[in-house]
Amino acid sequence: MGQLKQLAGQTAIYGISSILGRTVNFLLIPIYTAYLTKDDVGAYTALYGYMALFNIIFTYGMETTYFRYATGKGLDPKKVFSQIQSLLITSSLSLGAIIYLSAPTLASWLNYEGQEHLFRWIAWILAIDAILVIPYARLRKENKAFQFALTKLGNILINVGFNVFFIVICYHIWKGEWLASLAPYINAVYNPEWGVEYIFISNLIANAAMIPVLFWLIKQFRFGFDRKYLAPMWHYSFPLLFMGLAGTINETFSRTIFEYVLPEGFYQGYTSREVTGIFGANFKLAILMNLIIQAFKYAAEPFFFNQSTDKNSPQTFATVMHAFVIFCSALMIAVSVNLDILGSLFLRGEGYAMGNHIVPVLLLGYLMLGIYFNLSIWFKLTDKTKYSFYITLLGAFVTIIVLFTLVPLLGLMGGALSTLICYMIMSAVCYWIGQKHFPIPYQTGKGLFYLSVAFLLSYLGFYWDWGGPILQFIGRNSLVIAFVLVVLLFEKKEVEKIRNRLKNRKA
Repeated sequence: MGQLKQLAGQTAIYGISSILGRTVNFLLIPIYTAYLTKDDVGAYTALYGYMALFNIIFTYGMETTYFRYATGKGLDPKKVFSQIQSLLITSSLSLGAIIYLSAPTLASWLNYEGQEHLFRWIAWILAIDAILVIPYARLRKENKAFQFALTKLGNILINVGFNVFFIVICYHIWKGEWLASLAPYINAVYNPEWGVEYIFISNLIANAAMIPVLFWLIKQFRFGFDRKYLAPMWHYSFPLLFMGLAGTINETFSRTIFEYVLPEGFYQGYTSREVTGIFGANFKLAILMNLIIQAFKYAAEPFFFNQSTDKNSPQTFATVMHAFVIFCSALMIAVSVNLDILGSLFLRGEGYAMGNHIVPVLLLGYLMLGIYFNLSIWFKLTDKTKYSFYITLLGAFVTIIVLFTLVPLLGLMGGALSTLICYMIMSAVCYWIGQKHFPIPYQTGKGLFYLSVAFLLSYLGFYWDWGGPILQFIGRNSLVIAFVLVVLLFEKKEVEKIRNRLKNRKA
């Protein structure tokens, strides 16, 4: 229990930074949907999807490699950090330079003629992101959760601040509606023809601001390369590159190629890029599940590695998985049954509500992502990361097949199903192989039952259309309570154990 409390505490701290930061970031959605065109929102959706893929390529699994070699190999953690950091600085600047110089070609290929500057900014953003990955990982490894949380929040607040400044404040001053005396100064830096450009400028400024802060926090760093360190680390990390690409392809590939797969005119009155904007905006409504998974991942990865030598670790991992499934299933229902409220609050422009029906599918997809992350610990701990390569190929194949098959037939729902189906298959295969190499006593039957019940209740609540607004709200949210009661019924023994422990402590 002490180990689980430690994980819960770390998850809470990382969760605060992630949830508060992403919540603030989430508040940008009404701004984007109100002030930017759907074409701009579509460009933002697609280009950030490409960036997510390239982020994996720029870091090529070195974050997990750092945790493995700095904790479980008997090596000097400071030298491991310096070696990996030196490698990432060199590779990130090299890859960034290639993208920077290829900006005109990329703009032409992706139908962004005249916007080469976007790809030059993207090159810098990607390079800085990759350079900062290992300093952030070191803070996590050294359990400096508060420093990690503060720097992450600082980055997000700077990003959000400049978004609001350029997209909202500058716009109204330029229009003469706010602080007209400042118009001459604003006109010197503001281009009213730009929209999505200001999202990337804000991101670049925020990332650059974190470089001196993080390198001051980590202090000791020596640039250099030692083949005895780097050769085994590269061998370990390379398969993780493909595992990372699998998750990112599933999460973002649907948004990056959606406008090219969706037949023009599929949704009357909207271009394919505009529908991509609607698709991406509704993805954001599933952000609560992603926030929980992200916070859990930050805390769980070092926790899993630190517990790997404990003889009771398989049971601990199983308990963590079971609690994760129950909590996230309840969250999926809570979000799904209140989508009418969430949609009207955060998607301000016309037409965005037509994508609300895909959100429960996306929520379950994100939940399967979290399950896959839990399951994948077996090949990280046994150094059998080659299996991530095989599972990745399968996942990527499934994603591409589903996208090209179902998007032309089902539109938005086809894109959402690509996320769900890919992670379901990857999780099933990872579980099947993992139980042969590193058996963990997961409560598989109960977990599948909870997932099925939660998904059915999610859509029951989404389509609940009985009574007035107050009765609808009460009826829909009663489904969350119903799920909790089902869980308590099936977990009666565990609840009794917890109750007895509390009684013994009081005594």
